[in-house]
Amino acid sequence: MATSFLLPITALPDDIDELGHVNNAVWVRWIQDVATAHWHAVAAPGHHDAYVWLITRHEIDYLRALKAGETVTARTWVADAPRGAKFDRLMEFTGGDGKVHVRARTTWAILDRTTGRPLRVPAEVIAPFLA
Repeated sequence: MATSFLLPITALPDDIDELGHVNNAVWVRWIQDVATAHWHAVAAPGHHDAYVWLITRHEIDYLRALKAGETVTARTWVADAPRGAKFDRLMEFTGGDGKVHVRARTTWAILDRTTGRPLRVPAEVIAPFLA
């Protein structure tokens, strides 16, 4: 079973677009911020120095608007074992009422920090995320 990581996020005035809700580009930034926070919270310190991640694909469903001052809880997890250098990370942003505002699946690829080249995700890197 995958381990989930939770992070509360409150929409700030700068996150709001002309429609009065969080801009889609802000949701993408939050997806990256939450995934990065999960990596730093769970990965071994040596892995932070050895590897870097990049997003190769986003699939996002925008279900409900979020306005300035409102808070959602981001929950992310890695559901399946990696495929070579890549794995999919799932994410939901849920309001205090229990309703999901945004749901996403992002594909991440691991790179060797020194060479910049992709590599097969090492078992010891992914293990804490799938525990």
